[in-house]
Amino acid sequence: MVSRLLLCLLLLTCGPLHAASSPLMSASTWQDGPDVTRFWVSEKLDGVRARWDGRQLRTRTGSVIPAPVWFTRGWPVQVMDGELWIARERFDATSAIVRSNPARDDAWRQLRFMAFDLPVQPGTFSQRLAALQGVVEQSGNPHLALVEQRRLADTDSLHRHLRSVAAGGGEGLMLHHEDNPYRDGRSNGLFKLKLFEDAEARVIGYVPGKGKYTGMVGALLMETPQGLHFRLGSGLSDALRRTPPPVGSQVTYRYNGLTPNGLPRFPRFLRVRHANQ
Repeated sequence: MVSRLLLCLLLLTCGPLHAASSPLMSASTWQDGPDVTRFWVSEKLDGVRARWDGRQLRTRTGSVIPAPVWFTRGWPVQVMDGELWIARERFDATSAIVRSNPARDDAWRQLRFMAFDLPVQPGTFSQRLAALQGVVEQSGNPHLALVEQRRLADTDSLHRHLRSVAAGGGEGLMLHHEDNPYRDGRSNGLFKLKLFEDAEARVIGYVPGKGKYTGMVGALLMETPQGLHFRLGSGLSDALRRTPPPVGSQVTYRYNGLTPNGLPRFPRFLRVRHANQ
């Protein structure tokens, strides 16, 4: 009897932490057709995905994020899924702050944890969202916020909202079906919608710059997971052209569909993808 009681206490204590290190729920790509009114729609934030395990922040791979103690003061014991975020088009700054160790208070004051789900809370997404709103409000910590969710009337409204978000520098939209349960891995009830597609490829070399880029990198030589090669120069800042991502780095790029040969059309550099993010 005592052994069973100890086992139950152990499971209750370790359950949320185990959930925090398991794979996060990920989205499929939205294709018009489903009833938009059955979905909650939010902006797809360009931040660093993270999970609060009830005691500390963790990356998508389970590594501990060394956030200052004051940043998470008053946060709930419930596991929360969300993004560490500063503002639109500030991913690089966010990533640098999250990766810094020890954490710098002045830098972390820019960040908020934008919560969008309660992974171990039972029920539909609508039910979890209502619970999450109460959890965030009770925390009283300005660095914990709720991702705004809205309902839209139809597909035309959805695409108008997408264009508005993109025009303001936003990355895109997320659509979460109201009845969707939380399941680790790719979900058939969670979708992303963007004006442009994006993907990752590996840096395998460099093309020397010409003209105003003489002495710098003109383009990165990239290799896709399928073994296809292409050049990536658009979107590189002067700083990156002077000090490019090392060979072997994973880079995220944006593109407009594929050529008949399977290569990305009009690829544009977005960011270096670090291992834990």
